[in-house]
Amino acid sequence: MSILEGSRFQSYVYAYPHKTAYRPIEPALPLGPLWAAERRDALFLYFHIPFCEQRCGFCNLFTQPVPHDDRVEAYLGALERQVGVVRRALDEGGAFTIARAAIGGGTPTLLDARQLERLFAMCRTMGYAPGTPLSVETSPETALPDRLAVLVGNGADRISIGVQSFVDAEVKAVNRPQQVADVHRALRAIRDAGPAILNLDLMYGLPGQTAASWQGSLASALEYRPEELYLYPLYVRPLTTLGKKQVEAVDRHRVELYEAARETLRGAGYRQVSLRMFRRANAPSASGPVYCCQADGMIGLGCGARSYTRGVHYSSEWAVGARGVRGIIDRYIARTDDEFAVAAYGFVLDAAEQRRRWLILSLLSDEGLDLAGYRARFGGDPVADIPALAELAPRGLAVHEADTLRLTAEGLARADAIGPWLFSEPVQRLMADYELT
Repeated sequence: MSILEGSRFQSYVYAYPHKTAYRPIEPALPLGPLWAAERRDALFLYFHIPFCEQRCGFCNLFTQPVPHDDRVEAYLGALERQVGVVRRALDEGGAFTIARAAIGGGTPTLLDARQLERLFAMCRTMGYAPGTPLSVETSPETALPDRLAVLVGNGADRISIGVQSFVDAEVKAVNRPQQVADVHRALRAIRDAGPAILNLDLMYGLPGQTAASWQGSLASALEYRPEELYLYPLYVRPLTTLGKKQVEAVDRHRVELYEAARETLRGAGYRQVSLRMFRRANAPSASGPVYCCQADGMIGLGCGARSYTRGVHYSSEWAVGARGVRGIIDRYIARTDDEFAVAAYGFVLDAAEQRRRWLILSLLSDEGLDLAGYRARFGGDPVADIPALAELAPRGLAVHEADTLRLTAEGLARADAIGPWLFSEPVQRLMADYELT
């Protein structure tokens, strides 16, 4: 049976190749020459803070809960050293422009106000300038006025908060000890801080969640008129708390809740941008140089961050289990400057993988695959290069509009199946052989 005929919930695809396809790069590649050959007029700058106040039951992100203060300080010290090394490497290729920036995790606002100021000093060292679009993630427990003031005062124009549910029992069921009163306090604090964009994350398919409680969470979220809403289906992944408990995520339940939410948000004036993202009509848009995830590079800093050049994706190693995460962070803190100066772990994309990456990331958004743009960049026809694309339209999952191949509403709903279905065989083999720790 084709993956397109099975569960629509296969894997969240926000990058390609998947991190489980990464392996040691031998010999390691010096960062100066690697970045000198890239387009440098619209780079994305990303900092990763791998710490949280708790580990949610569904979470397989690279993060360690409840770190000691001395560990956070040691991490920031290592991050400052990495920033110095990477900035010198970038300068070897001349001028560059940061078009967008983000600070994620983990929970960056686990850092206190002083530590956040220290982090923003690193952002400026890397070329970030106020006025450049900057997104920062937070949580109901850590969205405190003094920390939010540091974020907005240093240029953050988008604050993203993971709420998941406005029902205490539902978040408790996924090992998230937040209280709905804290959620409302945090949302009011974010609105008072004044960023241009509030993004709010919700999750559907939670244990005990009903159609009525889901609509209640949507209604509570809409009270704050967020410029963006991300709706995540519950995934139960290996080595997470829910995975160890063998909790089941039910397809039919998730499908029903997704379809109900899509109609609710459309009726409230939101446009669906991807399977997960909904943007409010007339929401502010980014100014300055336009960053395109398919074409432009990303500089990732911090343990767990990934960097993307056209031909090389690299990062630290990845783990989910507590011991594995701690070990990787320990090794990051102990890295020498010489180790920070090379790409030693990742994936080298040949021409075929570069074409495939462009195609997948384009197709999974509402903008669709620009066929003329593909031909201009790669000199070939995407259907000839990846014949599987021809199967989408006959299944009602995609439609040709002018010179664009765009997913239909049904296709967008199945993006988490279509994405993995388009992965190359070599990437699928590497993923299958990856030993998760």
